[in-house]
Amino acid sequence: MRMADAGKESIKPTQVLPFRELQHIVFQTIKMGIIKSNLIAMFAGLCVALYIKDVRFFDRIGDILLATVGSALVIGAAGAFNNVYDRDIDFIMERTRSRPTVTGQIKTKSALLLGCGMAASGLLALGLASPLAALFGLLGLFIYVVPYTMWTKRRTIYNTEVGSFSGAMPPLIGWAAISPDIAQPGALALFVIMLLWQMPHFYAIAIRRHDEYKAANVPMLPVVKGMRRTYVQTNVYLVLLVASSFLLVPVSPFLAGVAFLLSAAWLVLSVAGYRKMDAAKWAKLMFIYSLNHLTVLFVLIIAYCLIRPLF
Repeated sequence: MRMADAGKESIKPTQVLPFRELQHIVFQTIKMGIIKSNLIAMFAGLCVALYIKDVRFFDRIGDILLATVGSALVIGAAGAFNNVYDRDIDFIMERTRSRPTVTGQIKTKSALLLGCGMAASGLLALGLASPLAALFGLLGLFIYVVPYTMWTKRRTIYNTEVGSFSGAMPPLIGWAAISPDIAQPGALALFVIMLLWQMPHFYAIAIRRHDEYKAANVPMLPVVKGMRRTYVQTNVYLVLLVASSFLLVPVSPFLAGVAFLLSAAWLVLSVAGYRKMDAAKWAKLMFIYSLNHLTVLFVLIIAYCLIRPLF
């Protein structure tokens, strides 16, 4: 029996919750924050496809709306399934022990039904936009739930690498909603950037939550291999991230330059910060910069691809 199931449900089945409280429970269950960040990545892929294929935004507004709604639903379904499966280790970790699947604010069956409903409707919406977009959505959902959550997360330090393939699917979903021609430099560039970005980002989280992951017996890299190995591996991925900036040159030398500067600054910050700070402060700095790196880069990509054709 999972630890979260050992306690009684905190809310009786007949109790009617206020809308705001119910909304908060649902948003926590489906990981609304992750949905928002991944939608930015999806929209970046979509806008690059519009730009490369010289398609006007409002000419494909139907597919754009379907891709947005479908992506949000599929990503939310993955979050719900993850919360259900991980409720035993979430109970142990301070940052996750208040999740509704742990506290009993939402029943396991209800969370699974929510996830299944969102997955089915989300894949349907993506399929209406493009069968290829639905395929990428299904692939991302499967990788996150099975190879990552159910298999590697509790077994190997390479769980982050496995999970990153799921996290890199949103740009491909966005691209595929506009064009089936996925073998394009723009699509590849965003996929690789998103893939590489996730390792330094999640390593920083793992360092900040080292004791919690250790208590939950989750083999994150800093828990198993220590800080020095994590620092070295972080920088390896940052070097690759800097190099991946050149993949954007066929899309726009300007965007490639921005990506290069953002990633190079992250690498410099990593090396300089590690020498001057303790592990906790370094990890916090890396985490904050990672969020700004992705947001600034993808928002600029979206803005450039939408505004540049007007001139």
